[in-house]
Amino acid sequence: MILDPQEISPETKIEIDRRFLHGKAMIKQAGETALDYFNRRDELIIETKTDPQDVVSIADKNVEEIIRNLTRDIFPGDGYLGEEHGQESGSNDYLWVIDPIDGTACFLTGMRSWCISIALMKGGKIAAGFVYDPNTDELFTALAGQGAQLNGKTIQTYDIKSVTEGVMGIGTSHRIPPSELLPFLDKLLSAGGMFIRNGSCALMMSYVAAGRLIGYFEPHINSWDCLAGIILITEAGGWSSPFLDQDGLNKGNPILATASGVAQNLRQMANLT
Repeated sequence: MILDPQEISPETKIEIDRRFLHGKAMIKQAGETALDYFNRRDELIIETKTDPQDVVSIADKNVEEIIRNLTRDIFPGDGYLGEEHGQESGSNDYLWVIDPIDGTACFLTGMRSWCISIALMKGGKIAAGFVYDPNTDELFTALAGQGAQLNGKTIQTYDIKSVTEGVMGIGTSHRIPPSELLPFLDKLLSAGGMFIRNGSCALMMSYVAAGRLIGYFEPHINSWDCLAGIILITEAGGWSSPFLDQDGLNKGNPILATASGVAQNLRQMANLT
């Protein structure tokens, strides 16, 4: 699921490094636009998707278009998979997976728990991840085999052995029945754990990578919400369920990603053993 740097050529490494540097600059530029929209959110046109909890605004659409255009100018052969503009095939095996505003409902109601999430894939594996929170100017990045960073400083998952030592991130949607989440919550709370849901999967997964949360669980999620978070947590020393199995890229899957010390316990709670 994560690209192995030992399996790529020096030339490919150079190309990935170029895209990594571009991604860090590009996501912050897109973040400036997103924050401007946030500060003018009363002017935005809002649409509702199939899921009544899932809303989209012109900000989502335009921020994703900015990300694609900034990247297309430099890497014209790359492909894209985005929440708002779908899939665009490229002429090579690089793919940018984009959530222009993860946490749109929070964004539109004036809460600051939203972010931009971008993953870079190479040959079907995650090569890099970027999550930017313009509200706090926090940029979480990870490059396969090179660790994870927050604003350029190395981060690691929380060094714990019990779910009682921290807070778990939780996500859900109306795509699935409540019965798929409630057993996990019952087991977590019965074991003395606690949880939080802030409306943004990518942001909560970034917090797992930075040691602020002990893990993140959602019974079904789309790839653009979590691929960047997966490589962030993995490169920060944590564990992730095999999200990309059975075409998770296009169809979505459950996601459980945690600090290593509680991974086995949480896998049992999530029935992902």
